Amino acid sequence: MSRARTEQRIFGVLRWIVIAFLAIITLFPFYYMLVLSVKPIDRLLLDPGRIWVDLSELTFSTYQDVLRSVDEGGQGFVRMLGNSALVALATVALTLLASVPGAYAVSRMRFFGGRQVSAVFLAVYLFPATLLAVPLFVMFARMGLQGSLFGLVVVYIAQTVPVSIYMLKNYFATIPRSVEEAAALDGCSRLQTVRRIVLPLAAPSLMATGLYVFMIAWNEFLFALLFLAAVPDSWTVSLGLQQLANGIEVPKTVLMAGSVVLTIPVVLLFYAAERLLTEGLTSGADKS
Repeated sequence: MSRARTEQRIFGVLRWIVIAFLAIITLFPFYYMLVLSVKPIDRLLLDPGRIWVDLSELTFSTYQDVLRSVDEGGQGFVRMLGNSALVALATVALTLLASVPGAYAVSRMRFFGGRQVSAVFLAVYLFPATLLAVPLFVMFARMGLQGSLFGLVVVYIAQTVPVSIYMLKNYFATIPRSVEEAAALDGCSRLQTVRRIVLPLAAPSLMATGLYVFMIAWNEFLFALLFLAAVPDSWTVSLGLQQLANGIEVPKTVLMAGSVVLTIPVVLLFYAAERLLTEGLTSGADKS
């Protein structure tokens, strides 16, 4: 057997070992969280180290407790899910609406400082969120937006637009200019070219950027706590989960059920968008 063939087999085996190891350390925490969420609290206290649950012990009362309204003795996560979905979807829509023309302008048009604009966008993230928290709180309180979901959306847009422009700019730069030139020869204006040609080709990048923005808005805690702490009816899921974590009287199984409820929407959205995230829609566009 040749040396090259031996190395190929060894590295082939090592590759699968590494993949299996990474899959285990990635999926096991979520699996254990799921197991704890459907395990009775008395069984958990008796044997906290057991990583499986018998079918006879399986219970979904924790999810009922999490989703039931506060008036009915539950944690009210249904309302919080609605608030989080409203904030996240509005943030995604408005961020993409602002980022697409900005990213296209940076990638296609020449202007003073165009080469340095990417560094300026990324420099926004050199400032920690805690440094901006107090000025934003004071400013929004004076504007009457404290405790408002709209105010929270504005903050999230300000956070996500710079990195969204940076992500989309890099993708727009890979789209052949000849495709746009052909559209211009056919009589399309700049706006029509962007809408009919550029955006369909950039669908994978738009999906990836939208998913990134959605995860930020869905999981963000600091600004949600700062703006919404005094208005329980406007709480997002991250605030509700923190309430469960700090509650001494709340069983940890209920906390795990809340964690699963917080995680599942993002996982489902990722798998629903996986095809667009992996497809190369620009393949062969220059030759068509």
